[in-house]
Amino acid sequence: MSEQPKLMTIGILKTPNDPRVCLLPKEVARITGELNLHVLFEPGLGSSLQIEDEEYTKAGATCMPRETVVKKSDTIVSINHTFSEVEMKGDCCFIGIFNPLFHDSKFATYKNHGATVYSLDLLPRTTLAQSMDVLSSMASLAGYRAILKSAEFYNGVFPMFTTAAGTLTPAKILVLGAGVAGLQAIATARRLGAVVEVFDVRKSAGEEVRSLGATFIEVEGYVESSNAGGYAVEQSEEYQQKQKELIHKHIQSANIIISTANIPGRKAPLLIETRSVQAMQPGSVIIDLAAEQGGNCELSKNKEVVNYKGVTIIGNSSLSAEIPAAASKLLSNNYFSFIKYMSKSENPEDILLSACKILDKGEWSHPHFTKQLQPA
Repeated sequence: MSEQPKLMTIGILKTPNDPRVCLLPKEVARITGELNLHVLFEPGLGSSLQIEDEEYTKAGATCMPRETVVKKSDTIVSINHTFSEVEMKGDCCFIGIFNPLFHDSKFATYKNHGATVYSLDLLPRTTLAQSMDVLSSMASLAGYRAILKSAEFYNGVFPMFTTAAGTLTPAKILVLGAGVAGLQAIATARRLGAVVEVFDVRKSAGEEVRSLGATFIEVEGYVESSNAGGYAVEQSEEYQQKQKELIHKHIQSANIIISTANIPGRKAPLLIETRSVQAMQPGSVIIDLAAEQGGNCELSKNKEVVNYKGVTIIGNSSLSAEIPAAASKLLSNNYFSFIKYMSKSENPEDILLSACKILDKGEWSHPHFTKQLQPA
C-alpha cells in the first residue's frame, strides 16, 4: 500500500445544487493556524449561508477562481465534487461524501485522472472516528427534518387536542428503521406529542426505542452479523415476507410513516408495498429517506413528491440539506477532524484512512472494489 497523501494545499469547492458547506471559516482558521496548511476556496463558497468571502480570507484562506483552486490544490474537499470542463492535474486527492458502494460508476473520471479519493461516509463507526462521522451528523438532522416536513403535509395535528368543540386524537407515526435518523425522528415526534411505533430488524434497537417512549415492533427470526458494524444485513426471503406482512398490518393505522431502512452498497429494502399505501387514509404522509438507493416505498421517486390516492409520498435522502446552516456546522467539524487526523497520520495502513479510501492514485483500494476485480 502506498503512503498517505501529504496535505499541503487544500482547495474547498462548492457542490452544485447543495446549499451545505463542508468547511466554515471557524474550521478554516484552525486548518491554517493549528495545522499550518494553505487553503484556497472558490468565490461565493458560503453564499448559501450568507457568509462573505472576506470571512474566509480573514481565516487565512485565499479566494481564487474554481479552475485555479483545482489546479493549485493537492487536496480538494467538497460535499460531493463534480468534475467540470477543467483539465485535472494528476495525483490529486479528493475528500467528500460520495456513497461509493452504491454509485460506483461516478468514479471512472477520478480513476482516469489517477486521483486518490476518500469518501467520509465509509468511515467505520468507532469511538476514534466519532468526531468525523458525517453519516451520523447528517442522519440525525434528516430524522429531525423528516418529522417537521411530514407535519407540513399532514392534514391533522401531532398532539392530542381537547377543546370545547371536541377532541382531536394524536397523530400515529410509524418509523421504519431505528438507526440514527430513526431515533431522532422518534424523539422529535414524541416531543410533539405523537404516538410512535417503530420497526427495526435489529433486536438490539428495541431498548433504545422504548427508552424514547415508542412501541417496538419485532419480527422473529432476524439474523445479525458481527461484521456489519451496527448496520442491518440482508435477510432470508421467509423473514422478509413475514416482515412485510407485519409492517402492512401496522401501516393501515398509521397517519405518517418515516422510512429510513438502508443497507450500505445495496438497493434499499422494499418495506412499503403499493397495497399498503392503498390501505392508508387520504391525507397520510410517507417520508422515504432511502429514496436515493431505490426507496423503502414501492411508489417513491427520489427527490420528488408523489401523490397517490390522497397519500403524499416524499422521496428525499438529503433532508439535512434543507437546514444547511445546522448541517454545515456539523459537517465542518467532521471534515476538520478528518483533515487533522489525516495530517497527523504517519501509518500507510491506518485503519480509519484505509477504510474510507476508494482510489489510490487511480487504482482501486477499497475491499468492496478490489474483490470485484479478483477472478472467480
